[in-house]
Amino acid sequence: MSITLFEQDKTARPKLQKAIEEIVESGFVGVSLRVHDERGEWAGSAGAAELGGTAKPPINGHVRIGSNTKTFTATLVLQLVAEGKVGLDTPAADYLPTFGLDERITVRMLLQHTSGVFNFSGEVYDDGTVALGIPIPYSTTGKQWLENRFKTYRPQELVELALSKPARFEPGTGWSYSNTNYVLARLLIEKVTGRSVAEETQRLILAPLALSGTVVPDSSPEIPEPHAHAYYRYEDAGQQKTVDITRQNPSWISAGGDMISTTQDLHTFISALLSGKLLPAPLLAEMCTPHPTGIPNMDYGLGVFVLDTDGGTVISHNGAAAGHAALMYGTPDGSKTLTAALNCVDDADLSIATALQNAQQRLVNEVFGGGQADSAQPTD
Repeated sequence: MSITLFEQDKTARPKLQKAIEEIVESGFVGVSLRVHDERGEWAGSAGAAELGGTAKPPINGHVRIGSNTKTFTATLVLQLVAEGKVGLDTPAADYLPTFGLDERITVRMLLQHTSGVFNFSGEVYDDGTVALGIPIPYSTTGKQWLENRFKTYRPQELVELALSKPARFEPGTGWSYSNTNYVLARLLIEKVTGRSVAEETQRLILAPLALSGTVVPDSSPEIPEPHAHAYYRYEDAGQQKTVDITRQNPSWISAGGDMISTTQDLHTFISALLSGKLLPAPLLAEMCTPHPTGIPNMDYGLGVFVLDTDGGTVISHNGAAAGHAALMYGTPDGSKTLTAALNCVDDADLSIATALQNAQQRLVNEVFGGGQADSAQPTD
């Protein structure tokens, strides 16, 4: 049966259709969902592609996938490990000698978020204090980001800013989600291969899996059609204003979250990854080996969260990218997947965060049989 027929036959999975309609009602502009399980494939959408519009979001539209990018980046590094070009427990400084990295930080620690390196997009410490990094959408400098959303940041610039700040902890002694780890991973890929991360992604992932809807944009603000629109709300002279931010330069997040994809491509990727089509079995096992994060029911492997749910273990990474969000979940064998794209009105106060957490929980419950979803999963 063709995807088109599945898309039209919403009565086949009324609970899923109802779920995404209720997620829209909780505060989103639109939602697209794709599920592959023992009943086959189902895809549907709810809400609107644009504020004030009547057209629904395209079921397989393009979306900025945010931190789902980290799973692609980690996969690339592990593929280079499989090729014998990178050592997982080799100091990252051996590959990137110009930054003065702590020699104790290994490649594994970058992928696992155990390096302790400061997060260039800002840190929130255990005592509640905040250390700002570059202007980002989710900070008190949100308006500053908005006014400069077409600015280009180079990866080296982001890393140098992070390394100018005190480390969060000694390498290997804690866990803290840091976008800097993945920008370092990008630079490592490029240094080892002599090619851009976009070229390596094409060589090792996009071409083998025929992921024609996935883009590594670098600093380009464009997003391919079709797509739902992303928005940002801010206060100006005492008035609330909302602007369309679908076009934005994603270099501010770099390999921590810059990619564009579709729910179909995300399904194909996570299913292929978990079923062993991209990595040798020992490296896939390393990737999915849980490391404690301090977050209940949610550990971290190498570029993936390992979730403990009532329905069993689920491998996941989600992402948010200022007005867009993407969800990606799979069973450890890749046989059941959930991928989703959401568009919303974002703001510096992360007003949509609770609704996004609830949406994740709701969909995981519906598809994987209940349990604790990754409601606290970092996404930027």
